[in-house]
Amino acid sequence: MEKEYDIHVKWRAFPLHPDTPEQGQTLKEMFKKKGVQVDVNKIVDQLKTTAAKLGFGFGDRTMTYNSRLAQEVGLWAESKGLGHKFHMNVFKAYFVQGLNIGLKDVLIDLIENSGLDPVKGRKIIEKRKFSNAVGSDWKLSRTKGVTAVPTFFYGNNRLVGAQRYETLEKLIQE
Repeated sequence: MEKEYDIHVKWRAFPLHPDTPEQGQTLKEMFKKKGVQVDVNKIVDQLKTTAAKLGFGFGDRTMTYNSRLAQEVGLWAESKGLGHKFHMNVFKAYFVQGLNIGLKDVLIDLIENSGLDPVKGRKIIEKRKFSNAVGSDWKLSRTKGVTAVPTFFYGNNRLVGAQRYETLEKLIQE
């Protein structure tokens, strides 16, 4: 007999490369700044393979972009009941299409494509109304020792990385 779970996933903002400039930087530059020697093409190929196994799209990324503004807009979208849709659109824009989600015009398009009011969205961005909330999430992630995304918490258990449904179910069952 299958069990049904009434579980709500709460999205939290995480400081993923917060020092990334607005125009972005190459993945090679990002790793070099961190003092890490890696084969970026190999890493991207591994990520593409993992994404495909999990049913996610993943493009030929060569750049990373600052996600702070997208996180702020994401919290606003959640307050309007469209957080999941917005987050999925941002994921696709960033990881599949390689768009710079740190740019206001890109975010306005994502806002509109998520069913949110682009005029109100622009005001949210300009006034940085959710900046403190994102700051609180970043502080919480440091307190909980989060070092990678996604990280799932359920009770005292944690699971790091994109996972299959069955793995997430096991976390809940334990």
